[in-house]
Amino acid sequence: MLSFSTPYRLIRPLLFTLDAERAHNLSIAALRMMPTPRPLPTDPMLETTVAGIRFPNPVGLAAGYDKDGRVAHKMHGLGFGFAELGTLTPLAQPGNPQPRLFRLVEDRAVINRFGFNNGGQGAAADRIARYRRPRGEGPVIGINIGANKDATAAGRGIADYVTGVTCMAPLADYLTVNISSPNTPGLRALQGRAALDDLLGAVMAARGSDTTQNGGRVPPIFLKVAPDLEPADVEDIAAACIDHRIDALIVSNTTITRPALQSAHAGETGGLSGAPLTDLSQARLKDFRRLLGTKLPLIGVGGIANGAQAYARIRAGASLVQLYSALVYEGPYLAKRINAELKMLMIRDGVRNIADLVGVDI
Repeated sequence: MLSFSTPYRLIRPLLFTLDAERAHNLSIAALRMMPTPRPLPTDPMLETTVAGIRFPNPVGLAAGYDKDGRVAHKMHGLGFGFAELGTLTPLAQPGNPQPRLFRLVEDRAVINRFGFNNGGQGAAADRIARYRRPRGEGPVIGINIGANKDATAAGRGIADYVTGVTCMAPLADYLTVNISSPNTPGLRALQGRAALDDLLGAVMAARGSDTTQNGGRVPPIFLKVAPDLEPADVEDIAAACIDHRIDALIVSNTTITRPALQSAHAGETGGLSGAPLTDLSQARLKDFRRLLGTKLPLIGVGGIANGAQAYARIRAGASLVQLYSALVYEGPYLAKRINAELKMLMIRDGVRNIADLVGVDI
């Protein structure tokens, strides 16, 4: 019997003969040619509401795959309940020199040092506006915003986030403030308490609460953090999120740590994602859940490749989960498989709705 992943496993050896970034670009091109699917049907077991947004299922596409917003509106056709595009910066920038994306096959991992390569928020906004439908009628789309490399280096990063909010708020179901990439110098310094207070204060003021602003949209603001945090960092970030009324916290981005790895590319610089990130990301999620309780929704990201791992992340406190690197090894229909596996586990445990699972292990 064929599974969701069987056809992909047949062609994966051929794809792996290509440079990783070229294979990535080919997948975007293929999805651009795919007709826009119909909305996902409602599933009472998997449907959930987070930050006022109804998600048809809890499995989302993480930022980094669709950097310029070319195919996010089609990802529900692959089973995703939502898709987060970006990271988008105010100005177009080429990112770091190639090669900058590496498969670590033996470790089922990926290292990237893209450096926020994208065509800029203006070009993306025009593109997204052409396919966006009224809120509630299309797939849930988050927009991940960041700062240009030159602005961050010059200490003007906060202004870039304000620009991102102003530009992208009319088009987003939610906005993610990304301060966790290891590939833009100085970016992670914004996770410090004083800098984070300045940033979140400016971002929330730019977002506003008046529905006459930002084209009538007041999207929730999510914050995305790194897994490489000390206990004091976790406490500061949790407190800042509450103080500034952030709507959700995404835990976590890639890691700069290097656990025991077997692959030839293990020594490459950049952010490590995939299977080696599973335990670290889950640990940080649990840390934030213990501190925050139910005060703030959490979104679990990092090393999720099957339904059991998604189930564990939800039980550890995640209201939603996201994935990206696992698609490299499991294929494009991984989200459908994870949702099917989640339902099987819920039926086994007598759970009627996915929201009932959130944080039961903490």
